Amino acid sequence: MVSGEQGQAMMKPFSGDLFKGMLAFFLLDMGLMVARNFREARQASPVLLAYAVAGPLAHAAIALGLATVLGLSAGDAALLMALSASASYIVVPAVLRYAIPEANPALYFGLSLGVTLPFNILKGSPFYTQMAAMALG
Repeated sequence: MVSGEQGQAMMKPFSGDLFKGMLAFFLLDMGLMVARNFREARQASPVLLAYAVAGPLAHAAIALGLATVLGLSAGDAALLMALSASASYIVVPAVLRYAIPEANPALYFGLSLGVTLPFNILKGSPFYTQMAAMALG
């Protein structure tokens, strides 16, 4: 850290404890918004629903190609694939809320948290690990 241990200790109430509390409130707000608007997200275009699954698979495939070119190990490739397939659950929704106020939060919150996240946890991560092992292991 630039400010050293003393500066880090002085900033801990803001960068440690306060940050965790504010993050908890933000995540709670995001979860409540998804719960309120999930019905609307379920009625979204089939193309959007398909992209919520196909997008992560395509991003993971690109990451596997990059991992192969860069000579990464299977474990590193699986991690890169999982990160590439993930939606931005914190930064992008917060920015979209203010940068594009007419954007529908039911879609970008609902699809990322209601479709992409469960897909990546239940099916995506094991699949990415298996594909990385087959390609690089």
